[in-house]
Amino acid sequence: MLWQLTQMLWVGGLWLLHIGLLPVLGRIGLAPLLIDEIEGMLNALMVGFATACVIFQALVLVQAEGLASLWRDIRGQLLMMALYACAMFFVVRFGWPQAVRWETFSYLVLGFSGLVLVLQPVPGWSGRVREAHP
Repeated sequence: MLWQLTQMLWVGGLWLLHIGLLPVLGRIGLAPLLIDEIEGMLNALMVGFATACVIFQALVLVQAEGLASLWRDIRGQLLMMALYACAMFFVVRFGWPQAVRWETFSYLVLGFSGLVLVLQPVPGWSGRVREAHP
């Protein structure tokens, strides 16, 4: 349950920000410079939140499937890719501020790895309904 909640929060938040919120801000008539400032601030906050959620999901995966699942399981590989994308986002943002395209690229890698992760099964869940034993 925590896996799905965490996943919904960070993956849904990333996509909602760019598909929902930012286009609406442009349509209501806010100044483009203000929208750019809001976008920069919210992107950094969302990637920071996604970093915490990805780390939490990695801990859930390790608890359910073992430490080797981070490298052998597709879910672990996607979580590691998302974590690398978060790190790349902040390294580029603070270490190379002129490289806006690399920042956008790392945001997209994070978003698409999250979308593929949504399609994977929840760790420790076989898909069967468990029977209650008295």
